[in-house]
Amino acid sequence: MERNANTIGDLLEQVRRICRLRHLSLRTEQTYIKYIRSFIAFHHRRHPAHLGGAEVTQYLTHLAVEGNVAASTQNVAFSALLFLYRNVLETELQLDPGTVRAKRPRPIPEVFSRDEVKVLLSQITPPHELMALLLYGCGLRLMECLRLRVKDIDFEYAQINVRDGKGQKDRRVMMPKSAEAALRTQIDIVRKVHQDDLAQGYGEVFLPDALARKYRSANREFAWQWLFPSKSISTDPGSGVRRRHHLSEDSLQRAVKSAIARSGITKRGSCHTLRHSFATHLLENGYDIRTVQELLGHKDVSTTMIYTHVLNKPGMAVRSPLDD
Repeated sequence: MERNANTIGDLLEQVRRICRLRHLSLRTEQTYIKYIRSFIAFHHRRHPAHLGGAEVTQYLTHLAVEGNVAASTQNVAFSALLFLYRNVLETELQLDPGTVRAKRPRPIPEVFSRDEVKVLLSQITPPHELMALLLYGCGLRLMECLRLRVKDIDFEYAQINVRDGKGQKDRRVMMPKSAEAALRTQIDIVRKVHQDDLAQGYGEVFLPDALARKYRSANREFAWQWLFPSKSISTDPGSGVRRRHHLSEDSLQRAVKSAIARSGITKRGSCHTLRHSFATHLLENGYDIRTVQELLGHKDVSTTMIYTHVLNKPGMAVRSPLDD
């Protein structure tokens, strides 16, 4: 452990620094800090250097038993602690075999019908309407949509390039024909915003460190601008630079939630439900599971298999005795 990590405050600062050196997203950095703080608080503010696998096991078991957290939450907490010990404290964790694992429910995903999607989209106003259309029409994740840049839209090949998706993977998805006109209009809007920003001494956009070093002037080029820019200039929390970020995830989530309520749809839904609906409707149309897996960016086909529930409905053809 480095000398500057002797105190808990110094340790957390070192975690932030190493997260940035490894180009982890700000969201991941904040999540790791959150669970490392929680781990330290659980053990009465003892320094993690004086704790080990037994204490990590106690904490993870506490999350599962007393905290009653989901399996995904427990896994994120474990990833944070694994990062802390491997990359900051430079030691390997030896977990006790008695760690209680949170249950892993595999619920069938909620899916909108085609008619429900049409009604839902009709209730959303620009630019959120186009964003929701891409979530459904391309199967994008929420942050994949928000992080699209102008250069990712390829009209010649009618495709959209998704950069640095989940697992830091790139992929290509189809561009819906019905979205082409709206995408061209959105790009014109971005061009005007960028020109105004340049005139006011701004116009710089965030680039990952490696790209920023390789292409030193790219951060002011139009092609690298966010496709869905924020309405205002803000201060980047990582660098302190004032520039225009992309729209916040909260704004799109609120727009979709409000549209669901106005549409009279009684299903529980969110932005991710549009992605579920994309996959389900493709399978209903007869596309093979491997194609859908590739479009969704799933690492393992078993993840995509959850959508095959629409093709396997045991008992759905049975006539209810109430109708006899």
